[in-house]
Amino acid sequence: MVRERLKRMLPERRDRLFQSAAEELAAEGYEGASLNRIIERAGIGKSSLYYYFDDKRDLFGQLIQAVFEHFMRDMGGLDYRTLTAETFWPEIEALFVKGVAFSERNAWSVRVGQLFYRLRADKSGGSAGSFMGTVEAWIAALLRHGMTLGVVRSDLPESLLIQSVMALVEVCDRYFLETWSRLGPTERRALVGQQMELLKRVCLPAP
Repeated sequence: MVRERLKRMLPERRDRLFQSAAEELAAEGYEGASLNRIIERAGIGKSSLYYYFDDKRDLFGQLIQAVFEHFMRDMGGLDYRTLTAETFWPEIEALFVKGVAFSERNAWSVRVGQLFYRLRADKSGGSAGSFMGTVEAWIAALLRHGMTLGVVRSDLPESLLIQSVMALVEVCDRYFLETWSRLGPTERRALVGQQMELLKRVCLPAP
């Protein structure tokens, strides 16, 4: 979650700052991104920036979480507790398709996703690491609910299944980000279907 101090920032000011950071990232990449250009575009002072963020890495780590929260608001979220045996897998696939549409409307979010995995690979942890913990907790709860519905296998140790799904989701997400610019809208949606089939092969109960 976005840190408490940042939540006290005026929403329109925070959104302007994150939009500025996202635009800078999209234009220059992580290494080339300039904090001075970001704050100039956002119209805030450097002292204000360092009140809310430790450094550039912290700013972009918080940006990743803000993008995820924006994504979930835009998608309407997915309350796994409302899923039934009939809707479980179709609703998950629909969420993935909505994710593709979100990135097509917000092209800079692809660069933010690429940055996420760059920070994810940083063994020092930080915002990206804590964010991944939040994602894993949500996926674990989703899988447990699927088990109670009988649409997710329960013959494996729970931790093994959760870690396997997390690894597969990450691999699929990375592949999507790496191939994004080479794929058209139809190909992207076909890829969602292919990745869902992989996920089901791991998760579905044996016939």
